[in-house]
Amino acid sequence: MKQAGTAQPGRPSPLPGALWGSPPQALGDDTEDVSLDLGGEEELALRKAQIRHPLATFFHLFFRVSAIITYLFCDWFSNSFVACFVTILLLLSFDFWSVKNVTGRLLVGLRWWNQIDEDGTSHWVFEARRVSMTAASTEAETRIFWLGLIICPVIWTVFFFSTLFSLKLKWLALVIAGISLQTANLYGYIHCKLEGQKSIGRITSRFFVTADIPKRQTRISDDCIEEHGKTGTR
Repeated sequence: MKQAGTAQPGRPSPLPGALWGSPPQALGDDTEDVSLDLGGEEELALRKAQIRHPLATFFHLFFRVSAIITYLFCDWFSNSFVACFVTILLLLSFDFWSVKNVTGRLLVGLRWWNQIDEDGTSHWVFEARRVSMTAASTEAETRIFWLGLIICPVIWTVFFFSTLFSLKLKWLALVIAGISLQTANLYGYIHCKLEGQKSIGRITSRFFVTADIPKRQTRISDDCIEEHGKTGTR
């Protein structure tokens, strides 16, 4: 005779804290490891937040802003017209070279130049670089590049009319040089941007044409099989 309250052999005792009638609980951890793809988010945050080329960004604005400031306040520092003229012209030249050859390539992936072929033919080349998001410029760099490229020629245009109406004709040649150098860069990079958009359109159209080729081949093979079946029945 079995005593009351003693556990029967071979029958497992209930789990501590378990309620009678409740479904059995698993002893193991049922949590699953979920891998989160944070690469795109990190790249997007990097593209929005940081300036990846601080030196190029600085010199993109330094020479052109320095030329404008020197033009406005050169009379405060020197009474020599020749010294002011040469200083501003050098700053404009440094700005033209750095924007054309360095900052445009690093900040927005664009460049333009004049190429002379072996037969002596001269033509302009406008190039837009296609890169991945990690190697591309950030939004802050792109905004700084285009704002500096557009606003400064507008300022020099204002200087042109102010010089013309105030009859300061000795500064007119310098102002025209400033407009010419900075408008040339603006014109070149706008063409580069348009060429890049055209190339993207060509790639997209090629992709759709390539994707449509298997469908056409399937239709042709189905038509051939149908014609072959009709011929066999005859």
